[in-house]
Amino acid sequence: MSIDSLPVRSRSPVRRSLAGAVCATLLCGCADVSMPDYKRPETPLKTSWSQQPQVSPAETIAPDWWREFQDPYLDTLVQRAIAGNIDVRILAARIQLAGAEIGEARAGALPSLAAGAGASFEKSTGQKFNKQFNLGTQVNWDIDIWGKVEKGVQAQKAAYQASEADWRAGYLTLVSNVSTTYFQILQLDEQLDQQQRALDKNRQILGIYEAMEKNGLIPGTRVLQQRAEINRLTNDLLELRRSRDLAGNALATLLGVPAGEFKVPPGHLRDRVRLPVVPGGLPAELLKRRPDIVAAEFRVLQAYDLVGEAKLAQLPSISLTGRGGTSSFALTDLLKSFTFGLLPSINIPLLDPSVKARVKTTEAQTRVAEEEYRKTVMAAFEEVENALVNLDAHKKQRTELQQQVDQLRTVSAQIEAQLKEGVVSQLEVFETQRSLLSAELALLANHQQILSDTVTLYKALGGGWPAVAVGNASQ
Repeated sequence: MSIDSLPVRSRSPVRRSLAGAVCATLLCGCADVSMPDYKRPETPLKTSWSQQPQVSPAETIAPDWWREFQDPYLDTLVQRAIAGNIDVRILAARIQLAGAEIGEARAGALPSLAAGAGASFEKSTGQKFNKQFNLGTQVNWDIDIWGKVEKGVQAQKAAYQASEADWRAGYLTLVSNVSTTYFQILQLDEQLDQQQRALDKNRQILGIYEAMEKNGLIPGTRVLQQRAEINRLTNDLLELRRSRDLAGNALATLLGVPAGEFKVPPGHLRDRVRLPVVPGGLPAELLKRRPDIVAAEFRVLQAYDLVGEAKLAQLPSISLTGRGGTSSFALTDLLKSFTFGLLPSINIPLLDPSVKARVKTTEAQTRVAEEEYRKTVMAAFEEVENALVNLDAHKKQRTELQQQVDQLRTVSAQIEAQLKEGVVSQLEVFETQRSLLSAELALLANHQQILSDTVTLYKALGGGWPAVAVGNASQ
C-alpha cells in the first residue's frame, strides 16, 4: 500500500514524520563542519641573536653533547641518571598511556558484541512451578560515516607525540641538571682546598701576631682581629662543606638514588672538565628542535583535531543493532529455535545544546593552546638570549680575572723575593697571598659559571634532538 492510498487521518502523521526527518537532515546539513588546513600559530619573528656563537650556524649539536666536556665520570653520571631518574620514568609511562589512549579512541569505530544467558524460576500459590531459560547476543555498531572517530584518533596521536616531546624535554633537563650539579660539586671541592689553605695561612699569621704581641710590637687588638678572621674563615669552610653535601644529595636524587647514599669522589673542576666550543643554532631550527616547543605545537594540533571531532558530532549518526537469541522452558530445548533481528537507526542531534557547546569549548581550548605555544616560543628566545649574554659576559670577565690573578702572582713572587732580602716582613707576604687566593677563588667561580652557561645554551638550543615538522598526526 502506498502512502497516497492511506486514509487522510492515517496519512497525515506519516507525512509529518517524513517531513520532520527531512527538515532535521537539512538543519544538520546547515551545520558548519568545515575545517581550515592546520597551520603553525604565528609568533614574533626573530632573525638573529644579540650574541652570535663563534661557530658556523650550519653546525649542529651532537645528541650526546655532554661528552664535549671530556669527563668520563660525567658520562657515567648521565647514563646512570637516564636509567634511574624517576621524573624521566614518569614521562616514559605517560607516553605508554598516550599510546593506549590511541587504541581506545580507535575502538569507537569498531562494533561491540555482548552475550548473555539467564534463567527465571517462579512459583505462585496454586500454580505449577515455572522455569524458563534464555540465551542471547547483541551486536552494536555506530558507523563512522563522517570520520568523527578518526578525528578523535588523530587528536590522540597528536597527544602521543606531545608526550614523547615532553619526555625529550625532561631528558634534556635531566642531563642539564646532572651536569651543572656535578660542576658545582667539583667547584666546591676546589674551593674547600683553597679555603683550607687560606685558613692555614691565617693561623700562621696568628702565631706571628701572638709572638709580636708578647714582645710588645703590636697591640692585643691586632691579635683579636686575626682570631676573628680565623673564625670567619672557619665558618666559611663549614658553609662550603654544607653546600657540598646538599649538592651531593641533589645529584643522588637526580640519579634515582636515596639522598646520602651516593658520594662523588673529591676532584678539581679545572682538572677534570674542559670547556667545549659553543654550539650554533638558528631561530628557525630552534622552533623545530626544542622539545618543549614541539610538545606545545602538538598540543595545538590536538586541540585542532578535537574541534573537527566536535563539529562532526553535529551530523546525523547511523547505528546498526543486531540481536539474536533463544528461550525455552526446558534447558534441553534451548538450542532448538532462534530469533534474529536487525535494527538500523539514524540519530539526528536536532536540538542538543551540548553539541553546540562542545564546539565552542574546543575552539576556546584551541585558542588557549595557541597562546601557550606562543608563550613557550617567547620563553625559548629569552632563554637562548640570556645564555648567550651570560656566556659572553663571563668569558670577558674571565679575561679580567685571569689578568688579576697573573698580576697578583707576580706581586706575590716579588714579595717573596723581598722577604729573603729582609726588605719586607712575613706579614706582607701573607697578606699578598691572601689577596691572590681571593682572586683565584673568583676565577674558579667564573670557570664554573662558563661551564653552566654552556650547558644552559646546549639545552636552550634543543640539545641535539632532530628537527620535527609538526603536521597532521595521522600522516
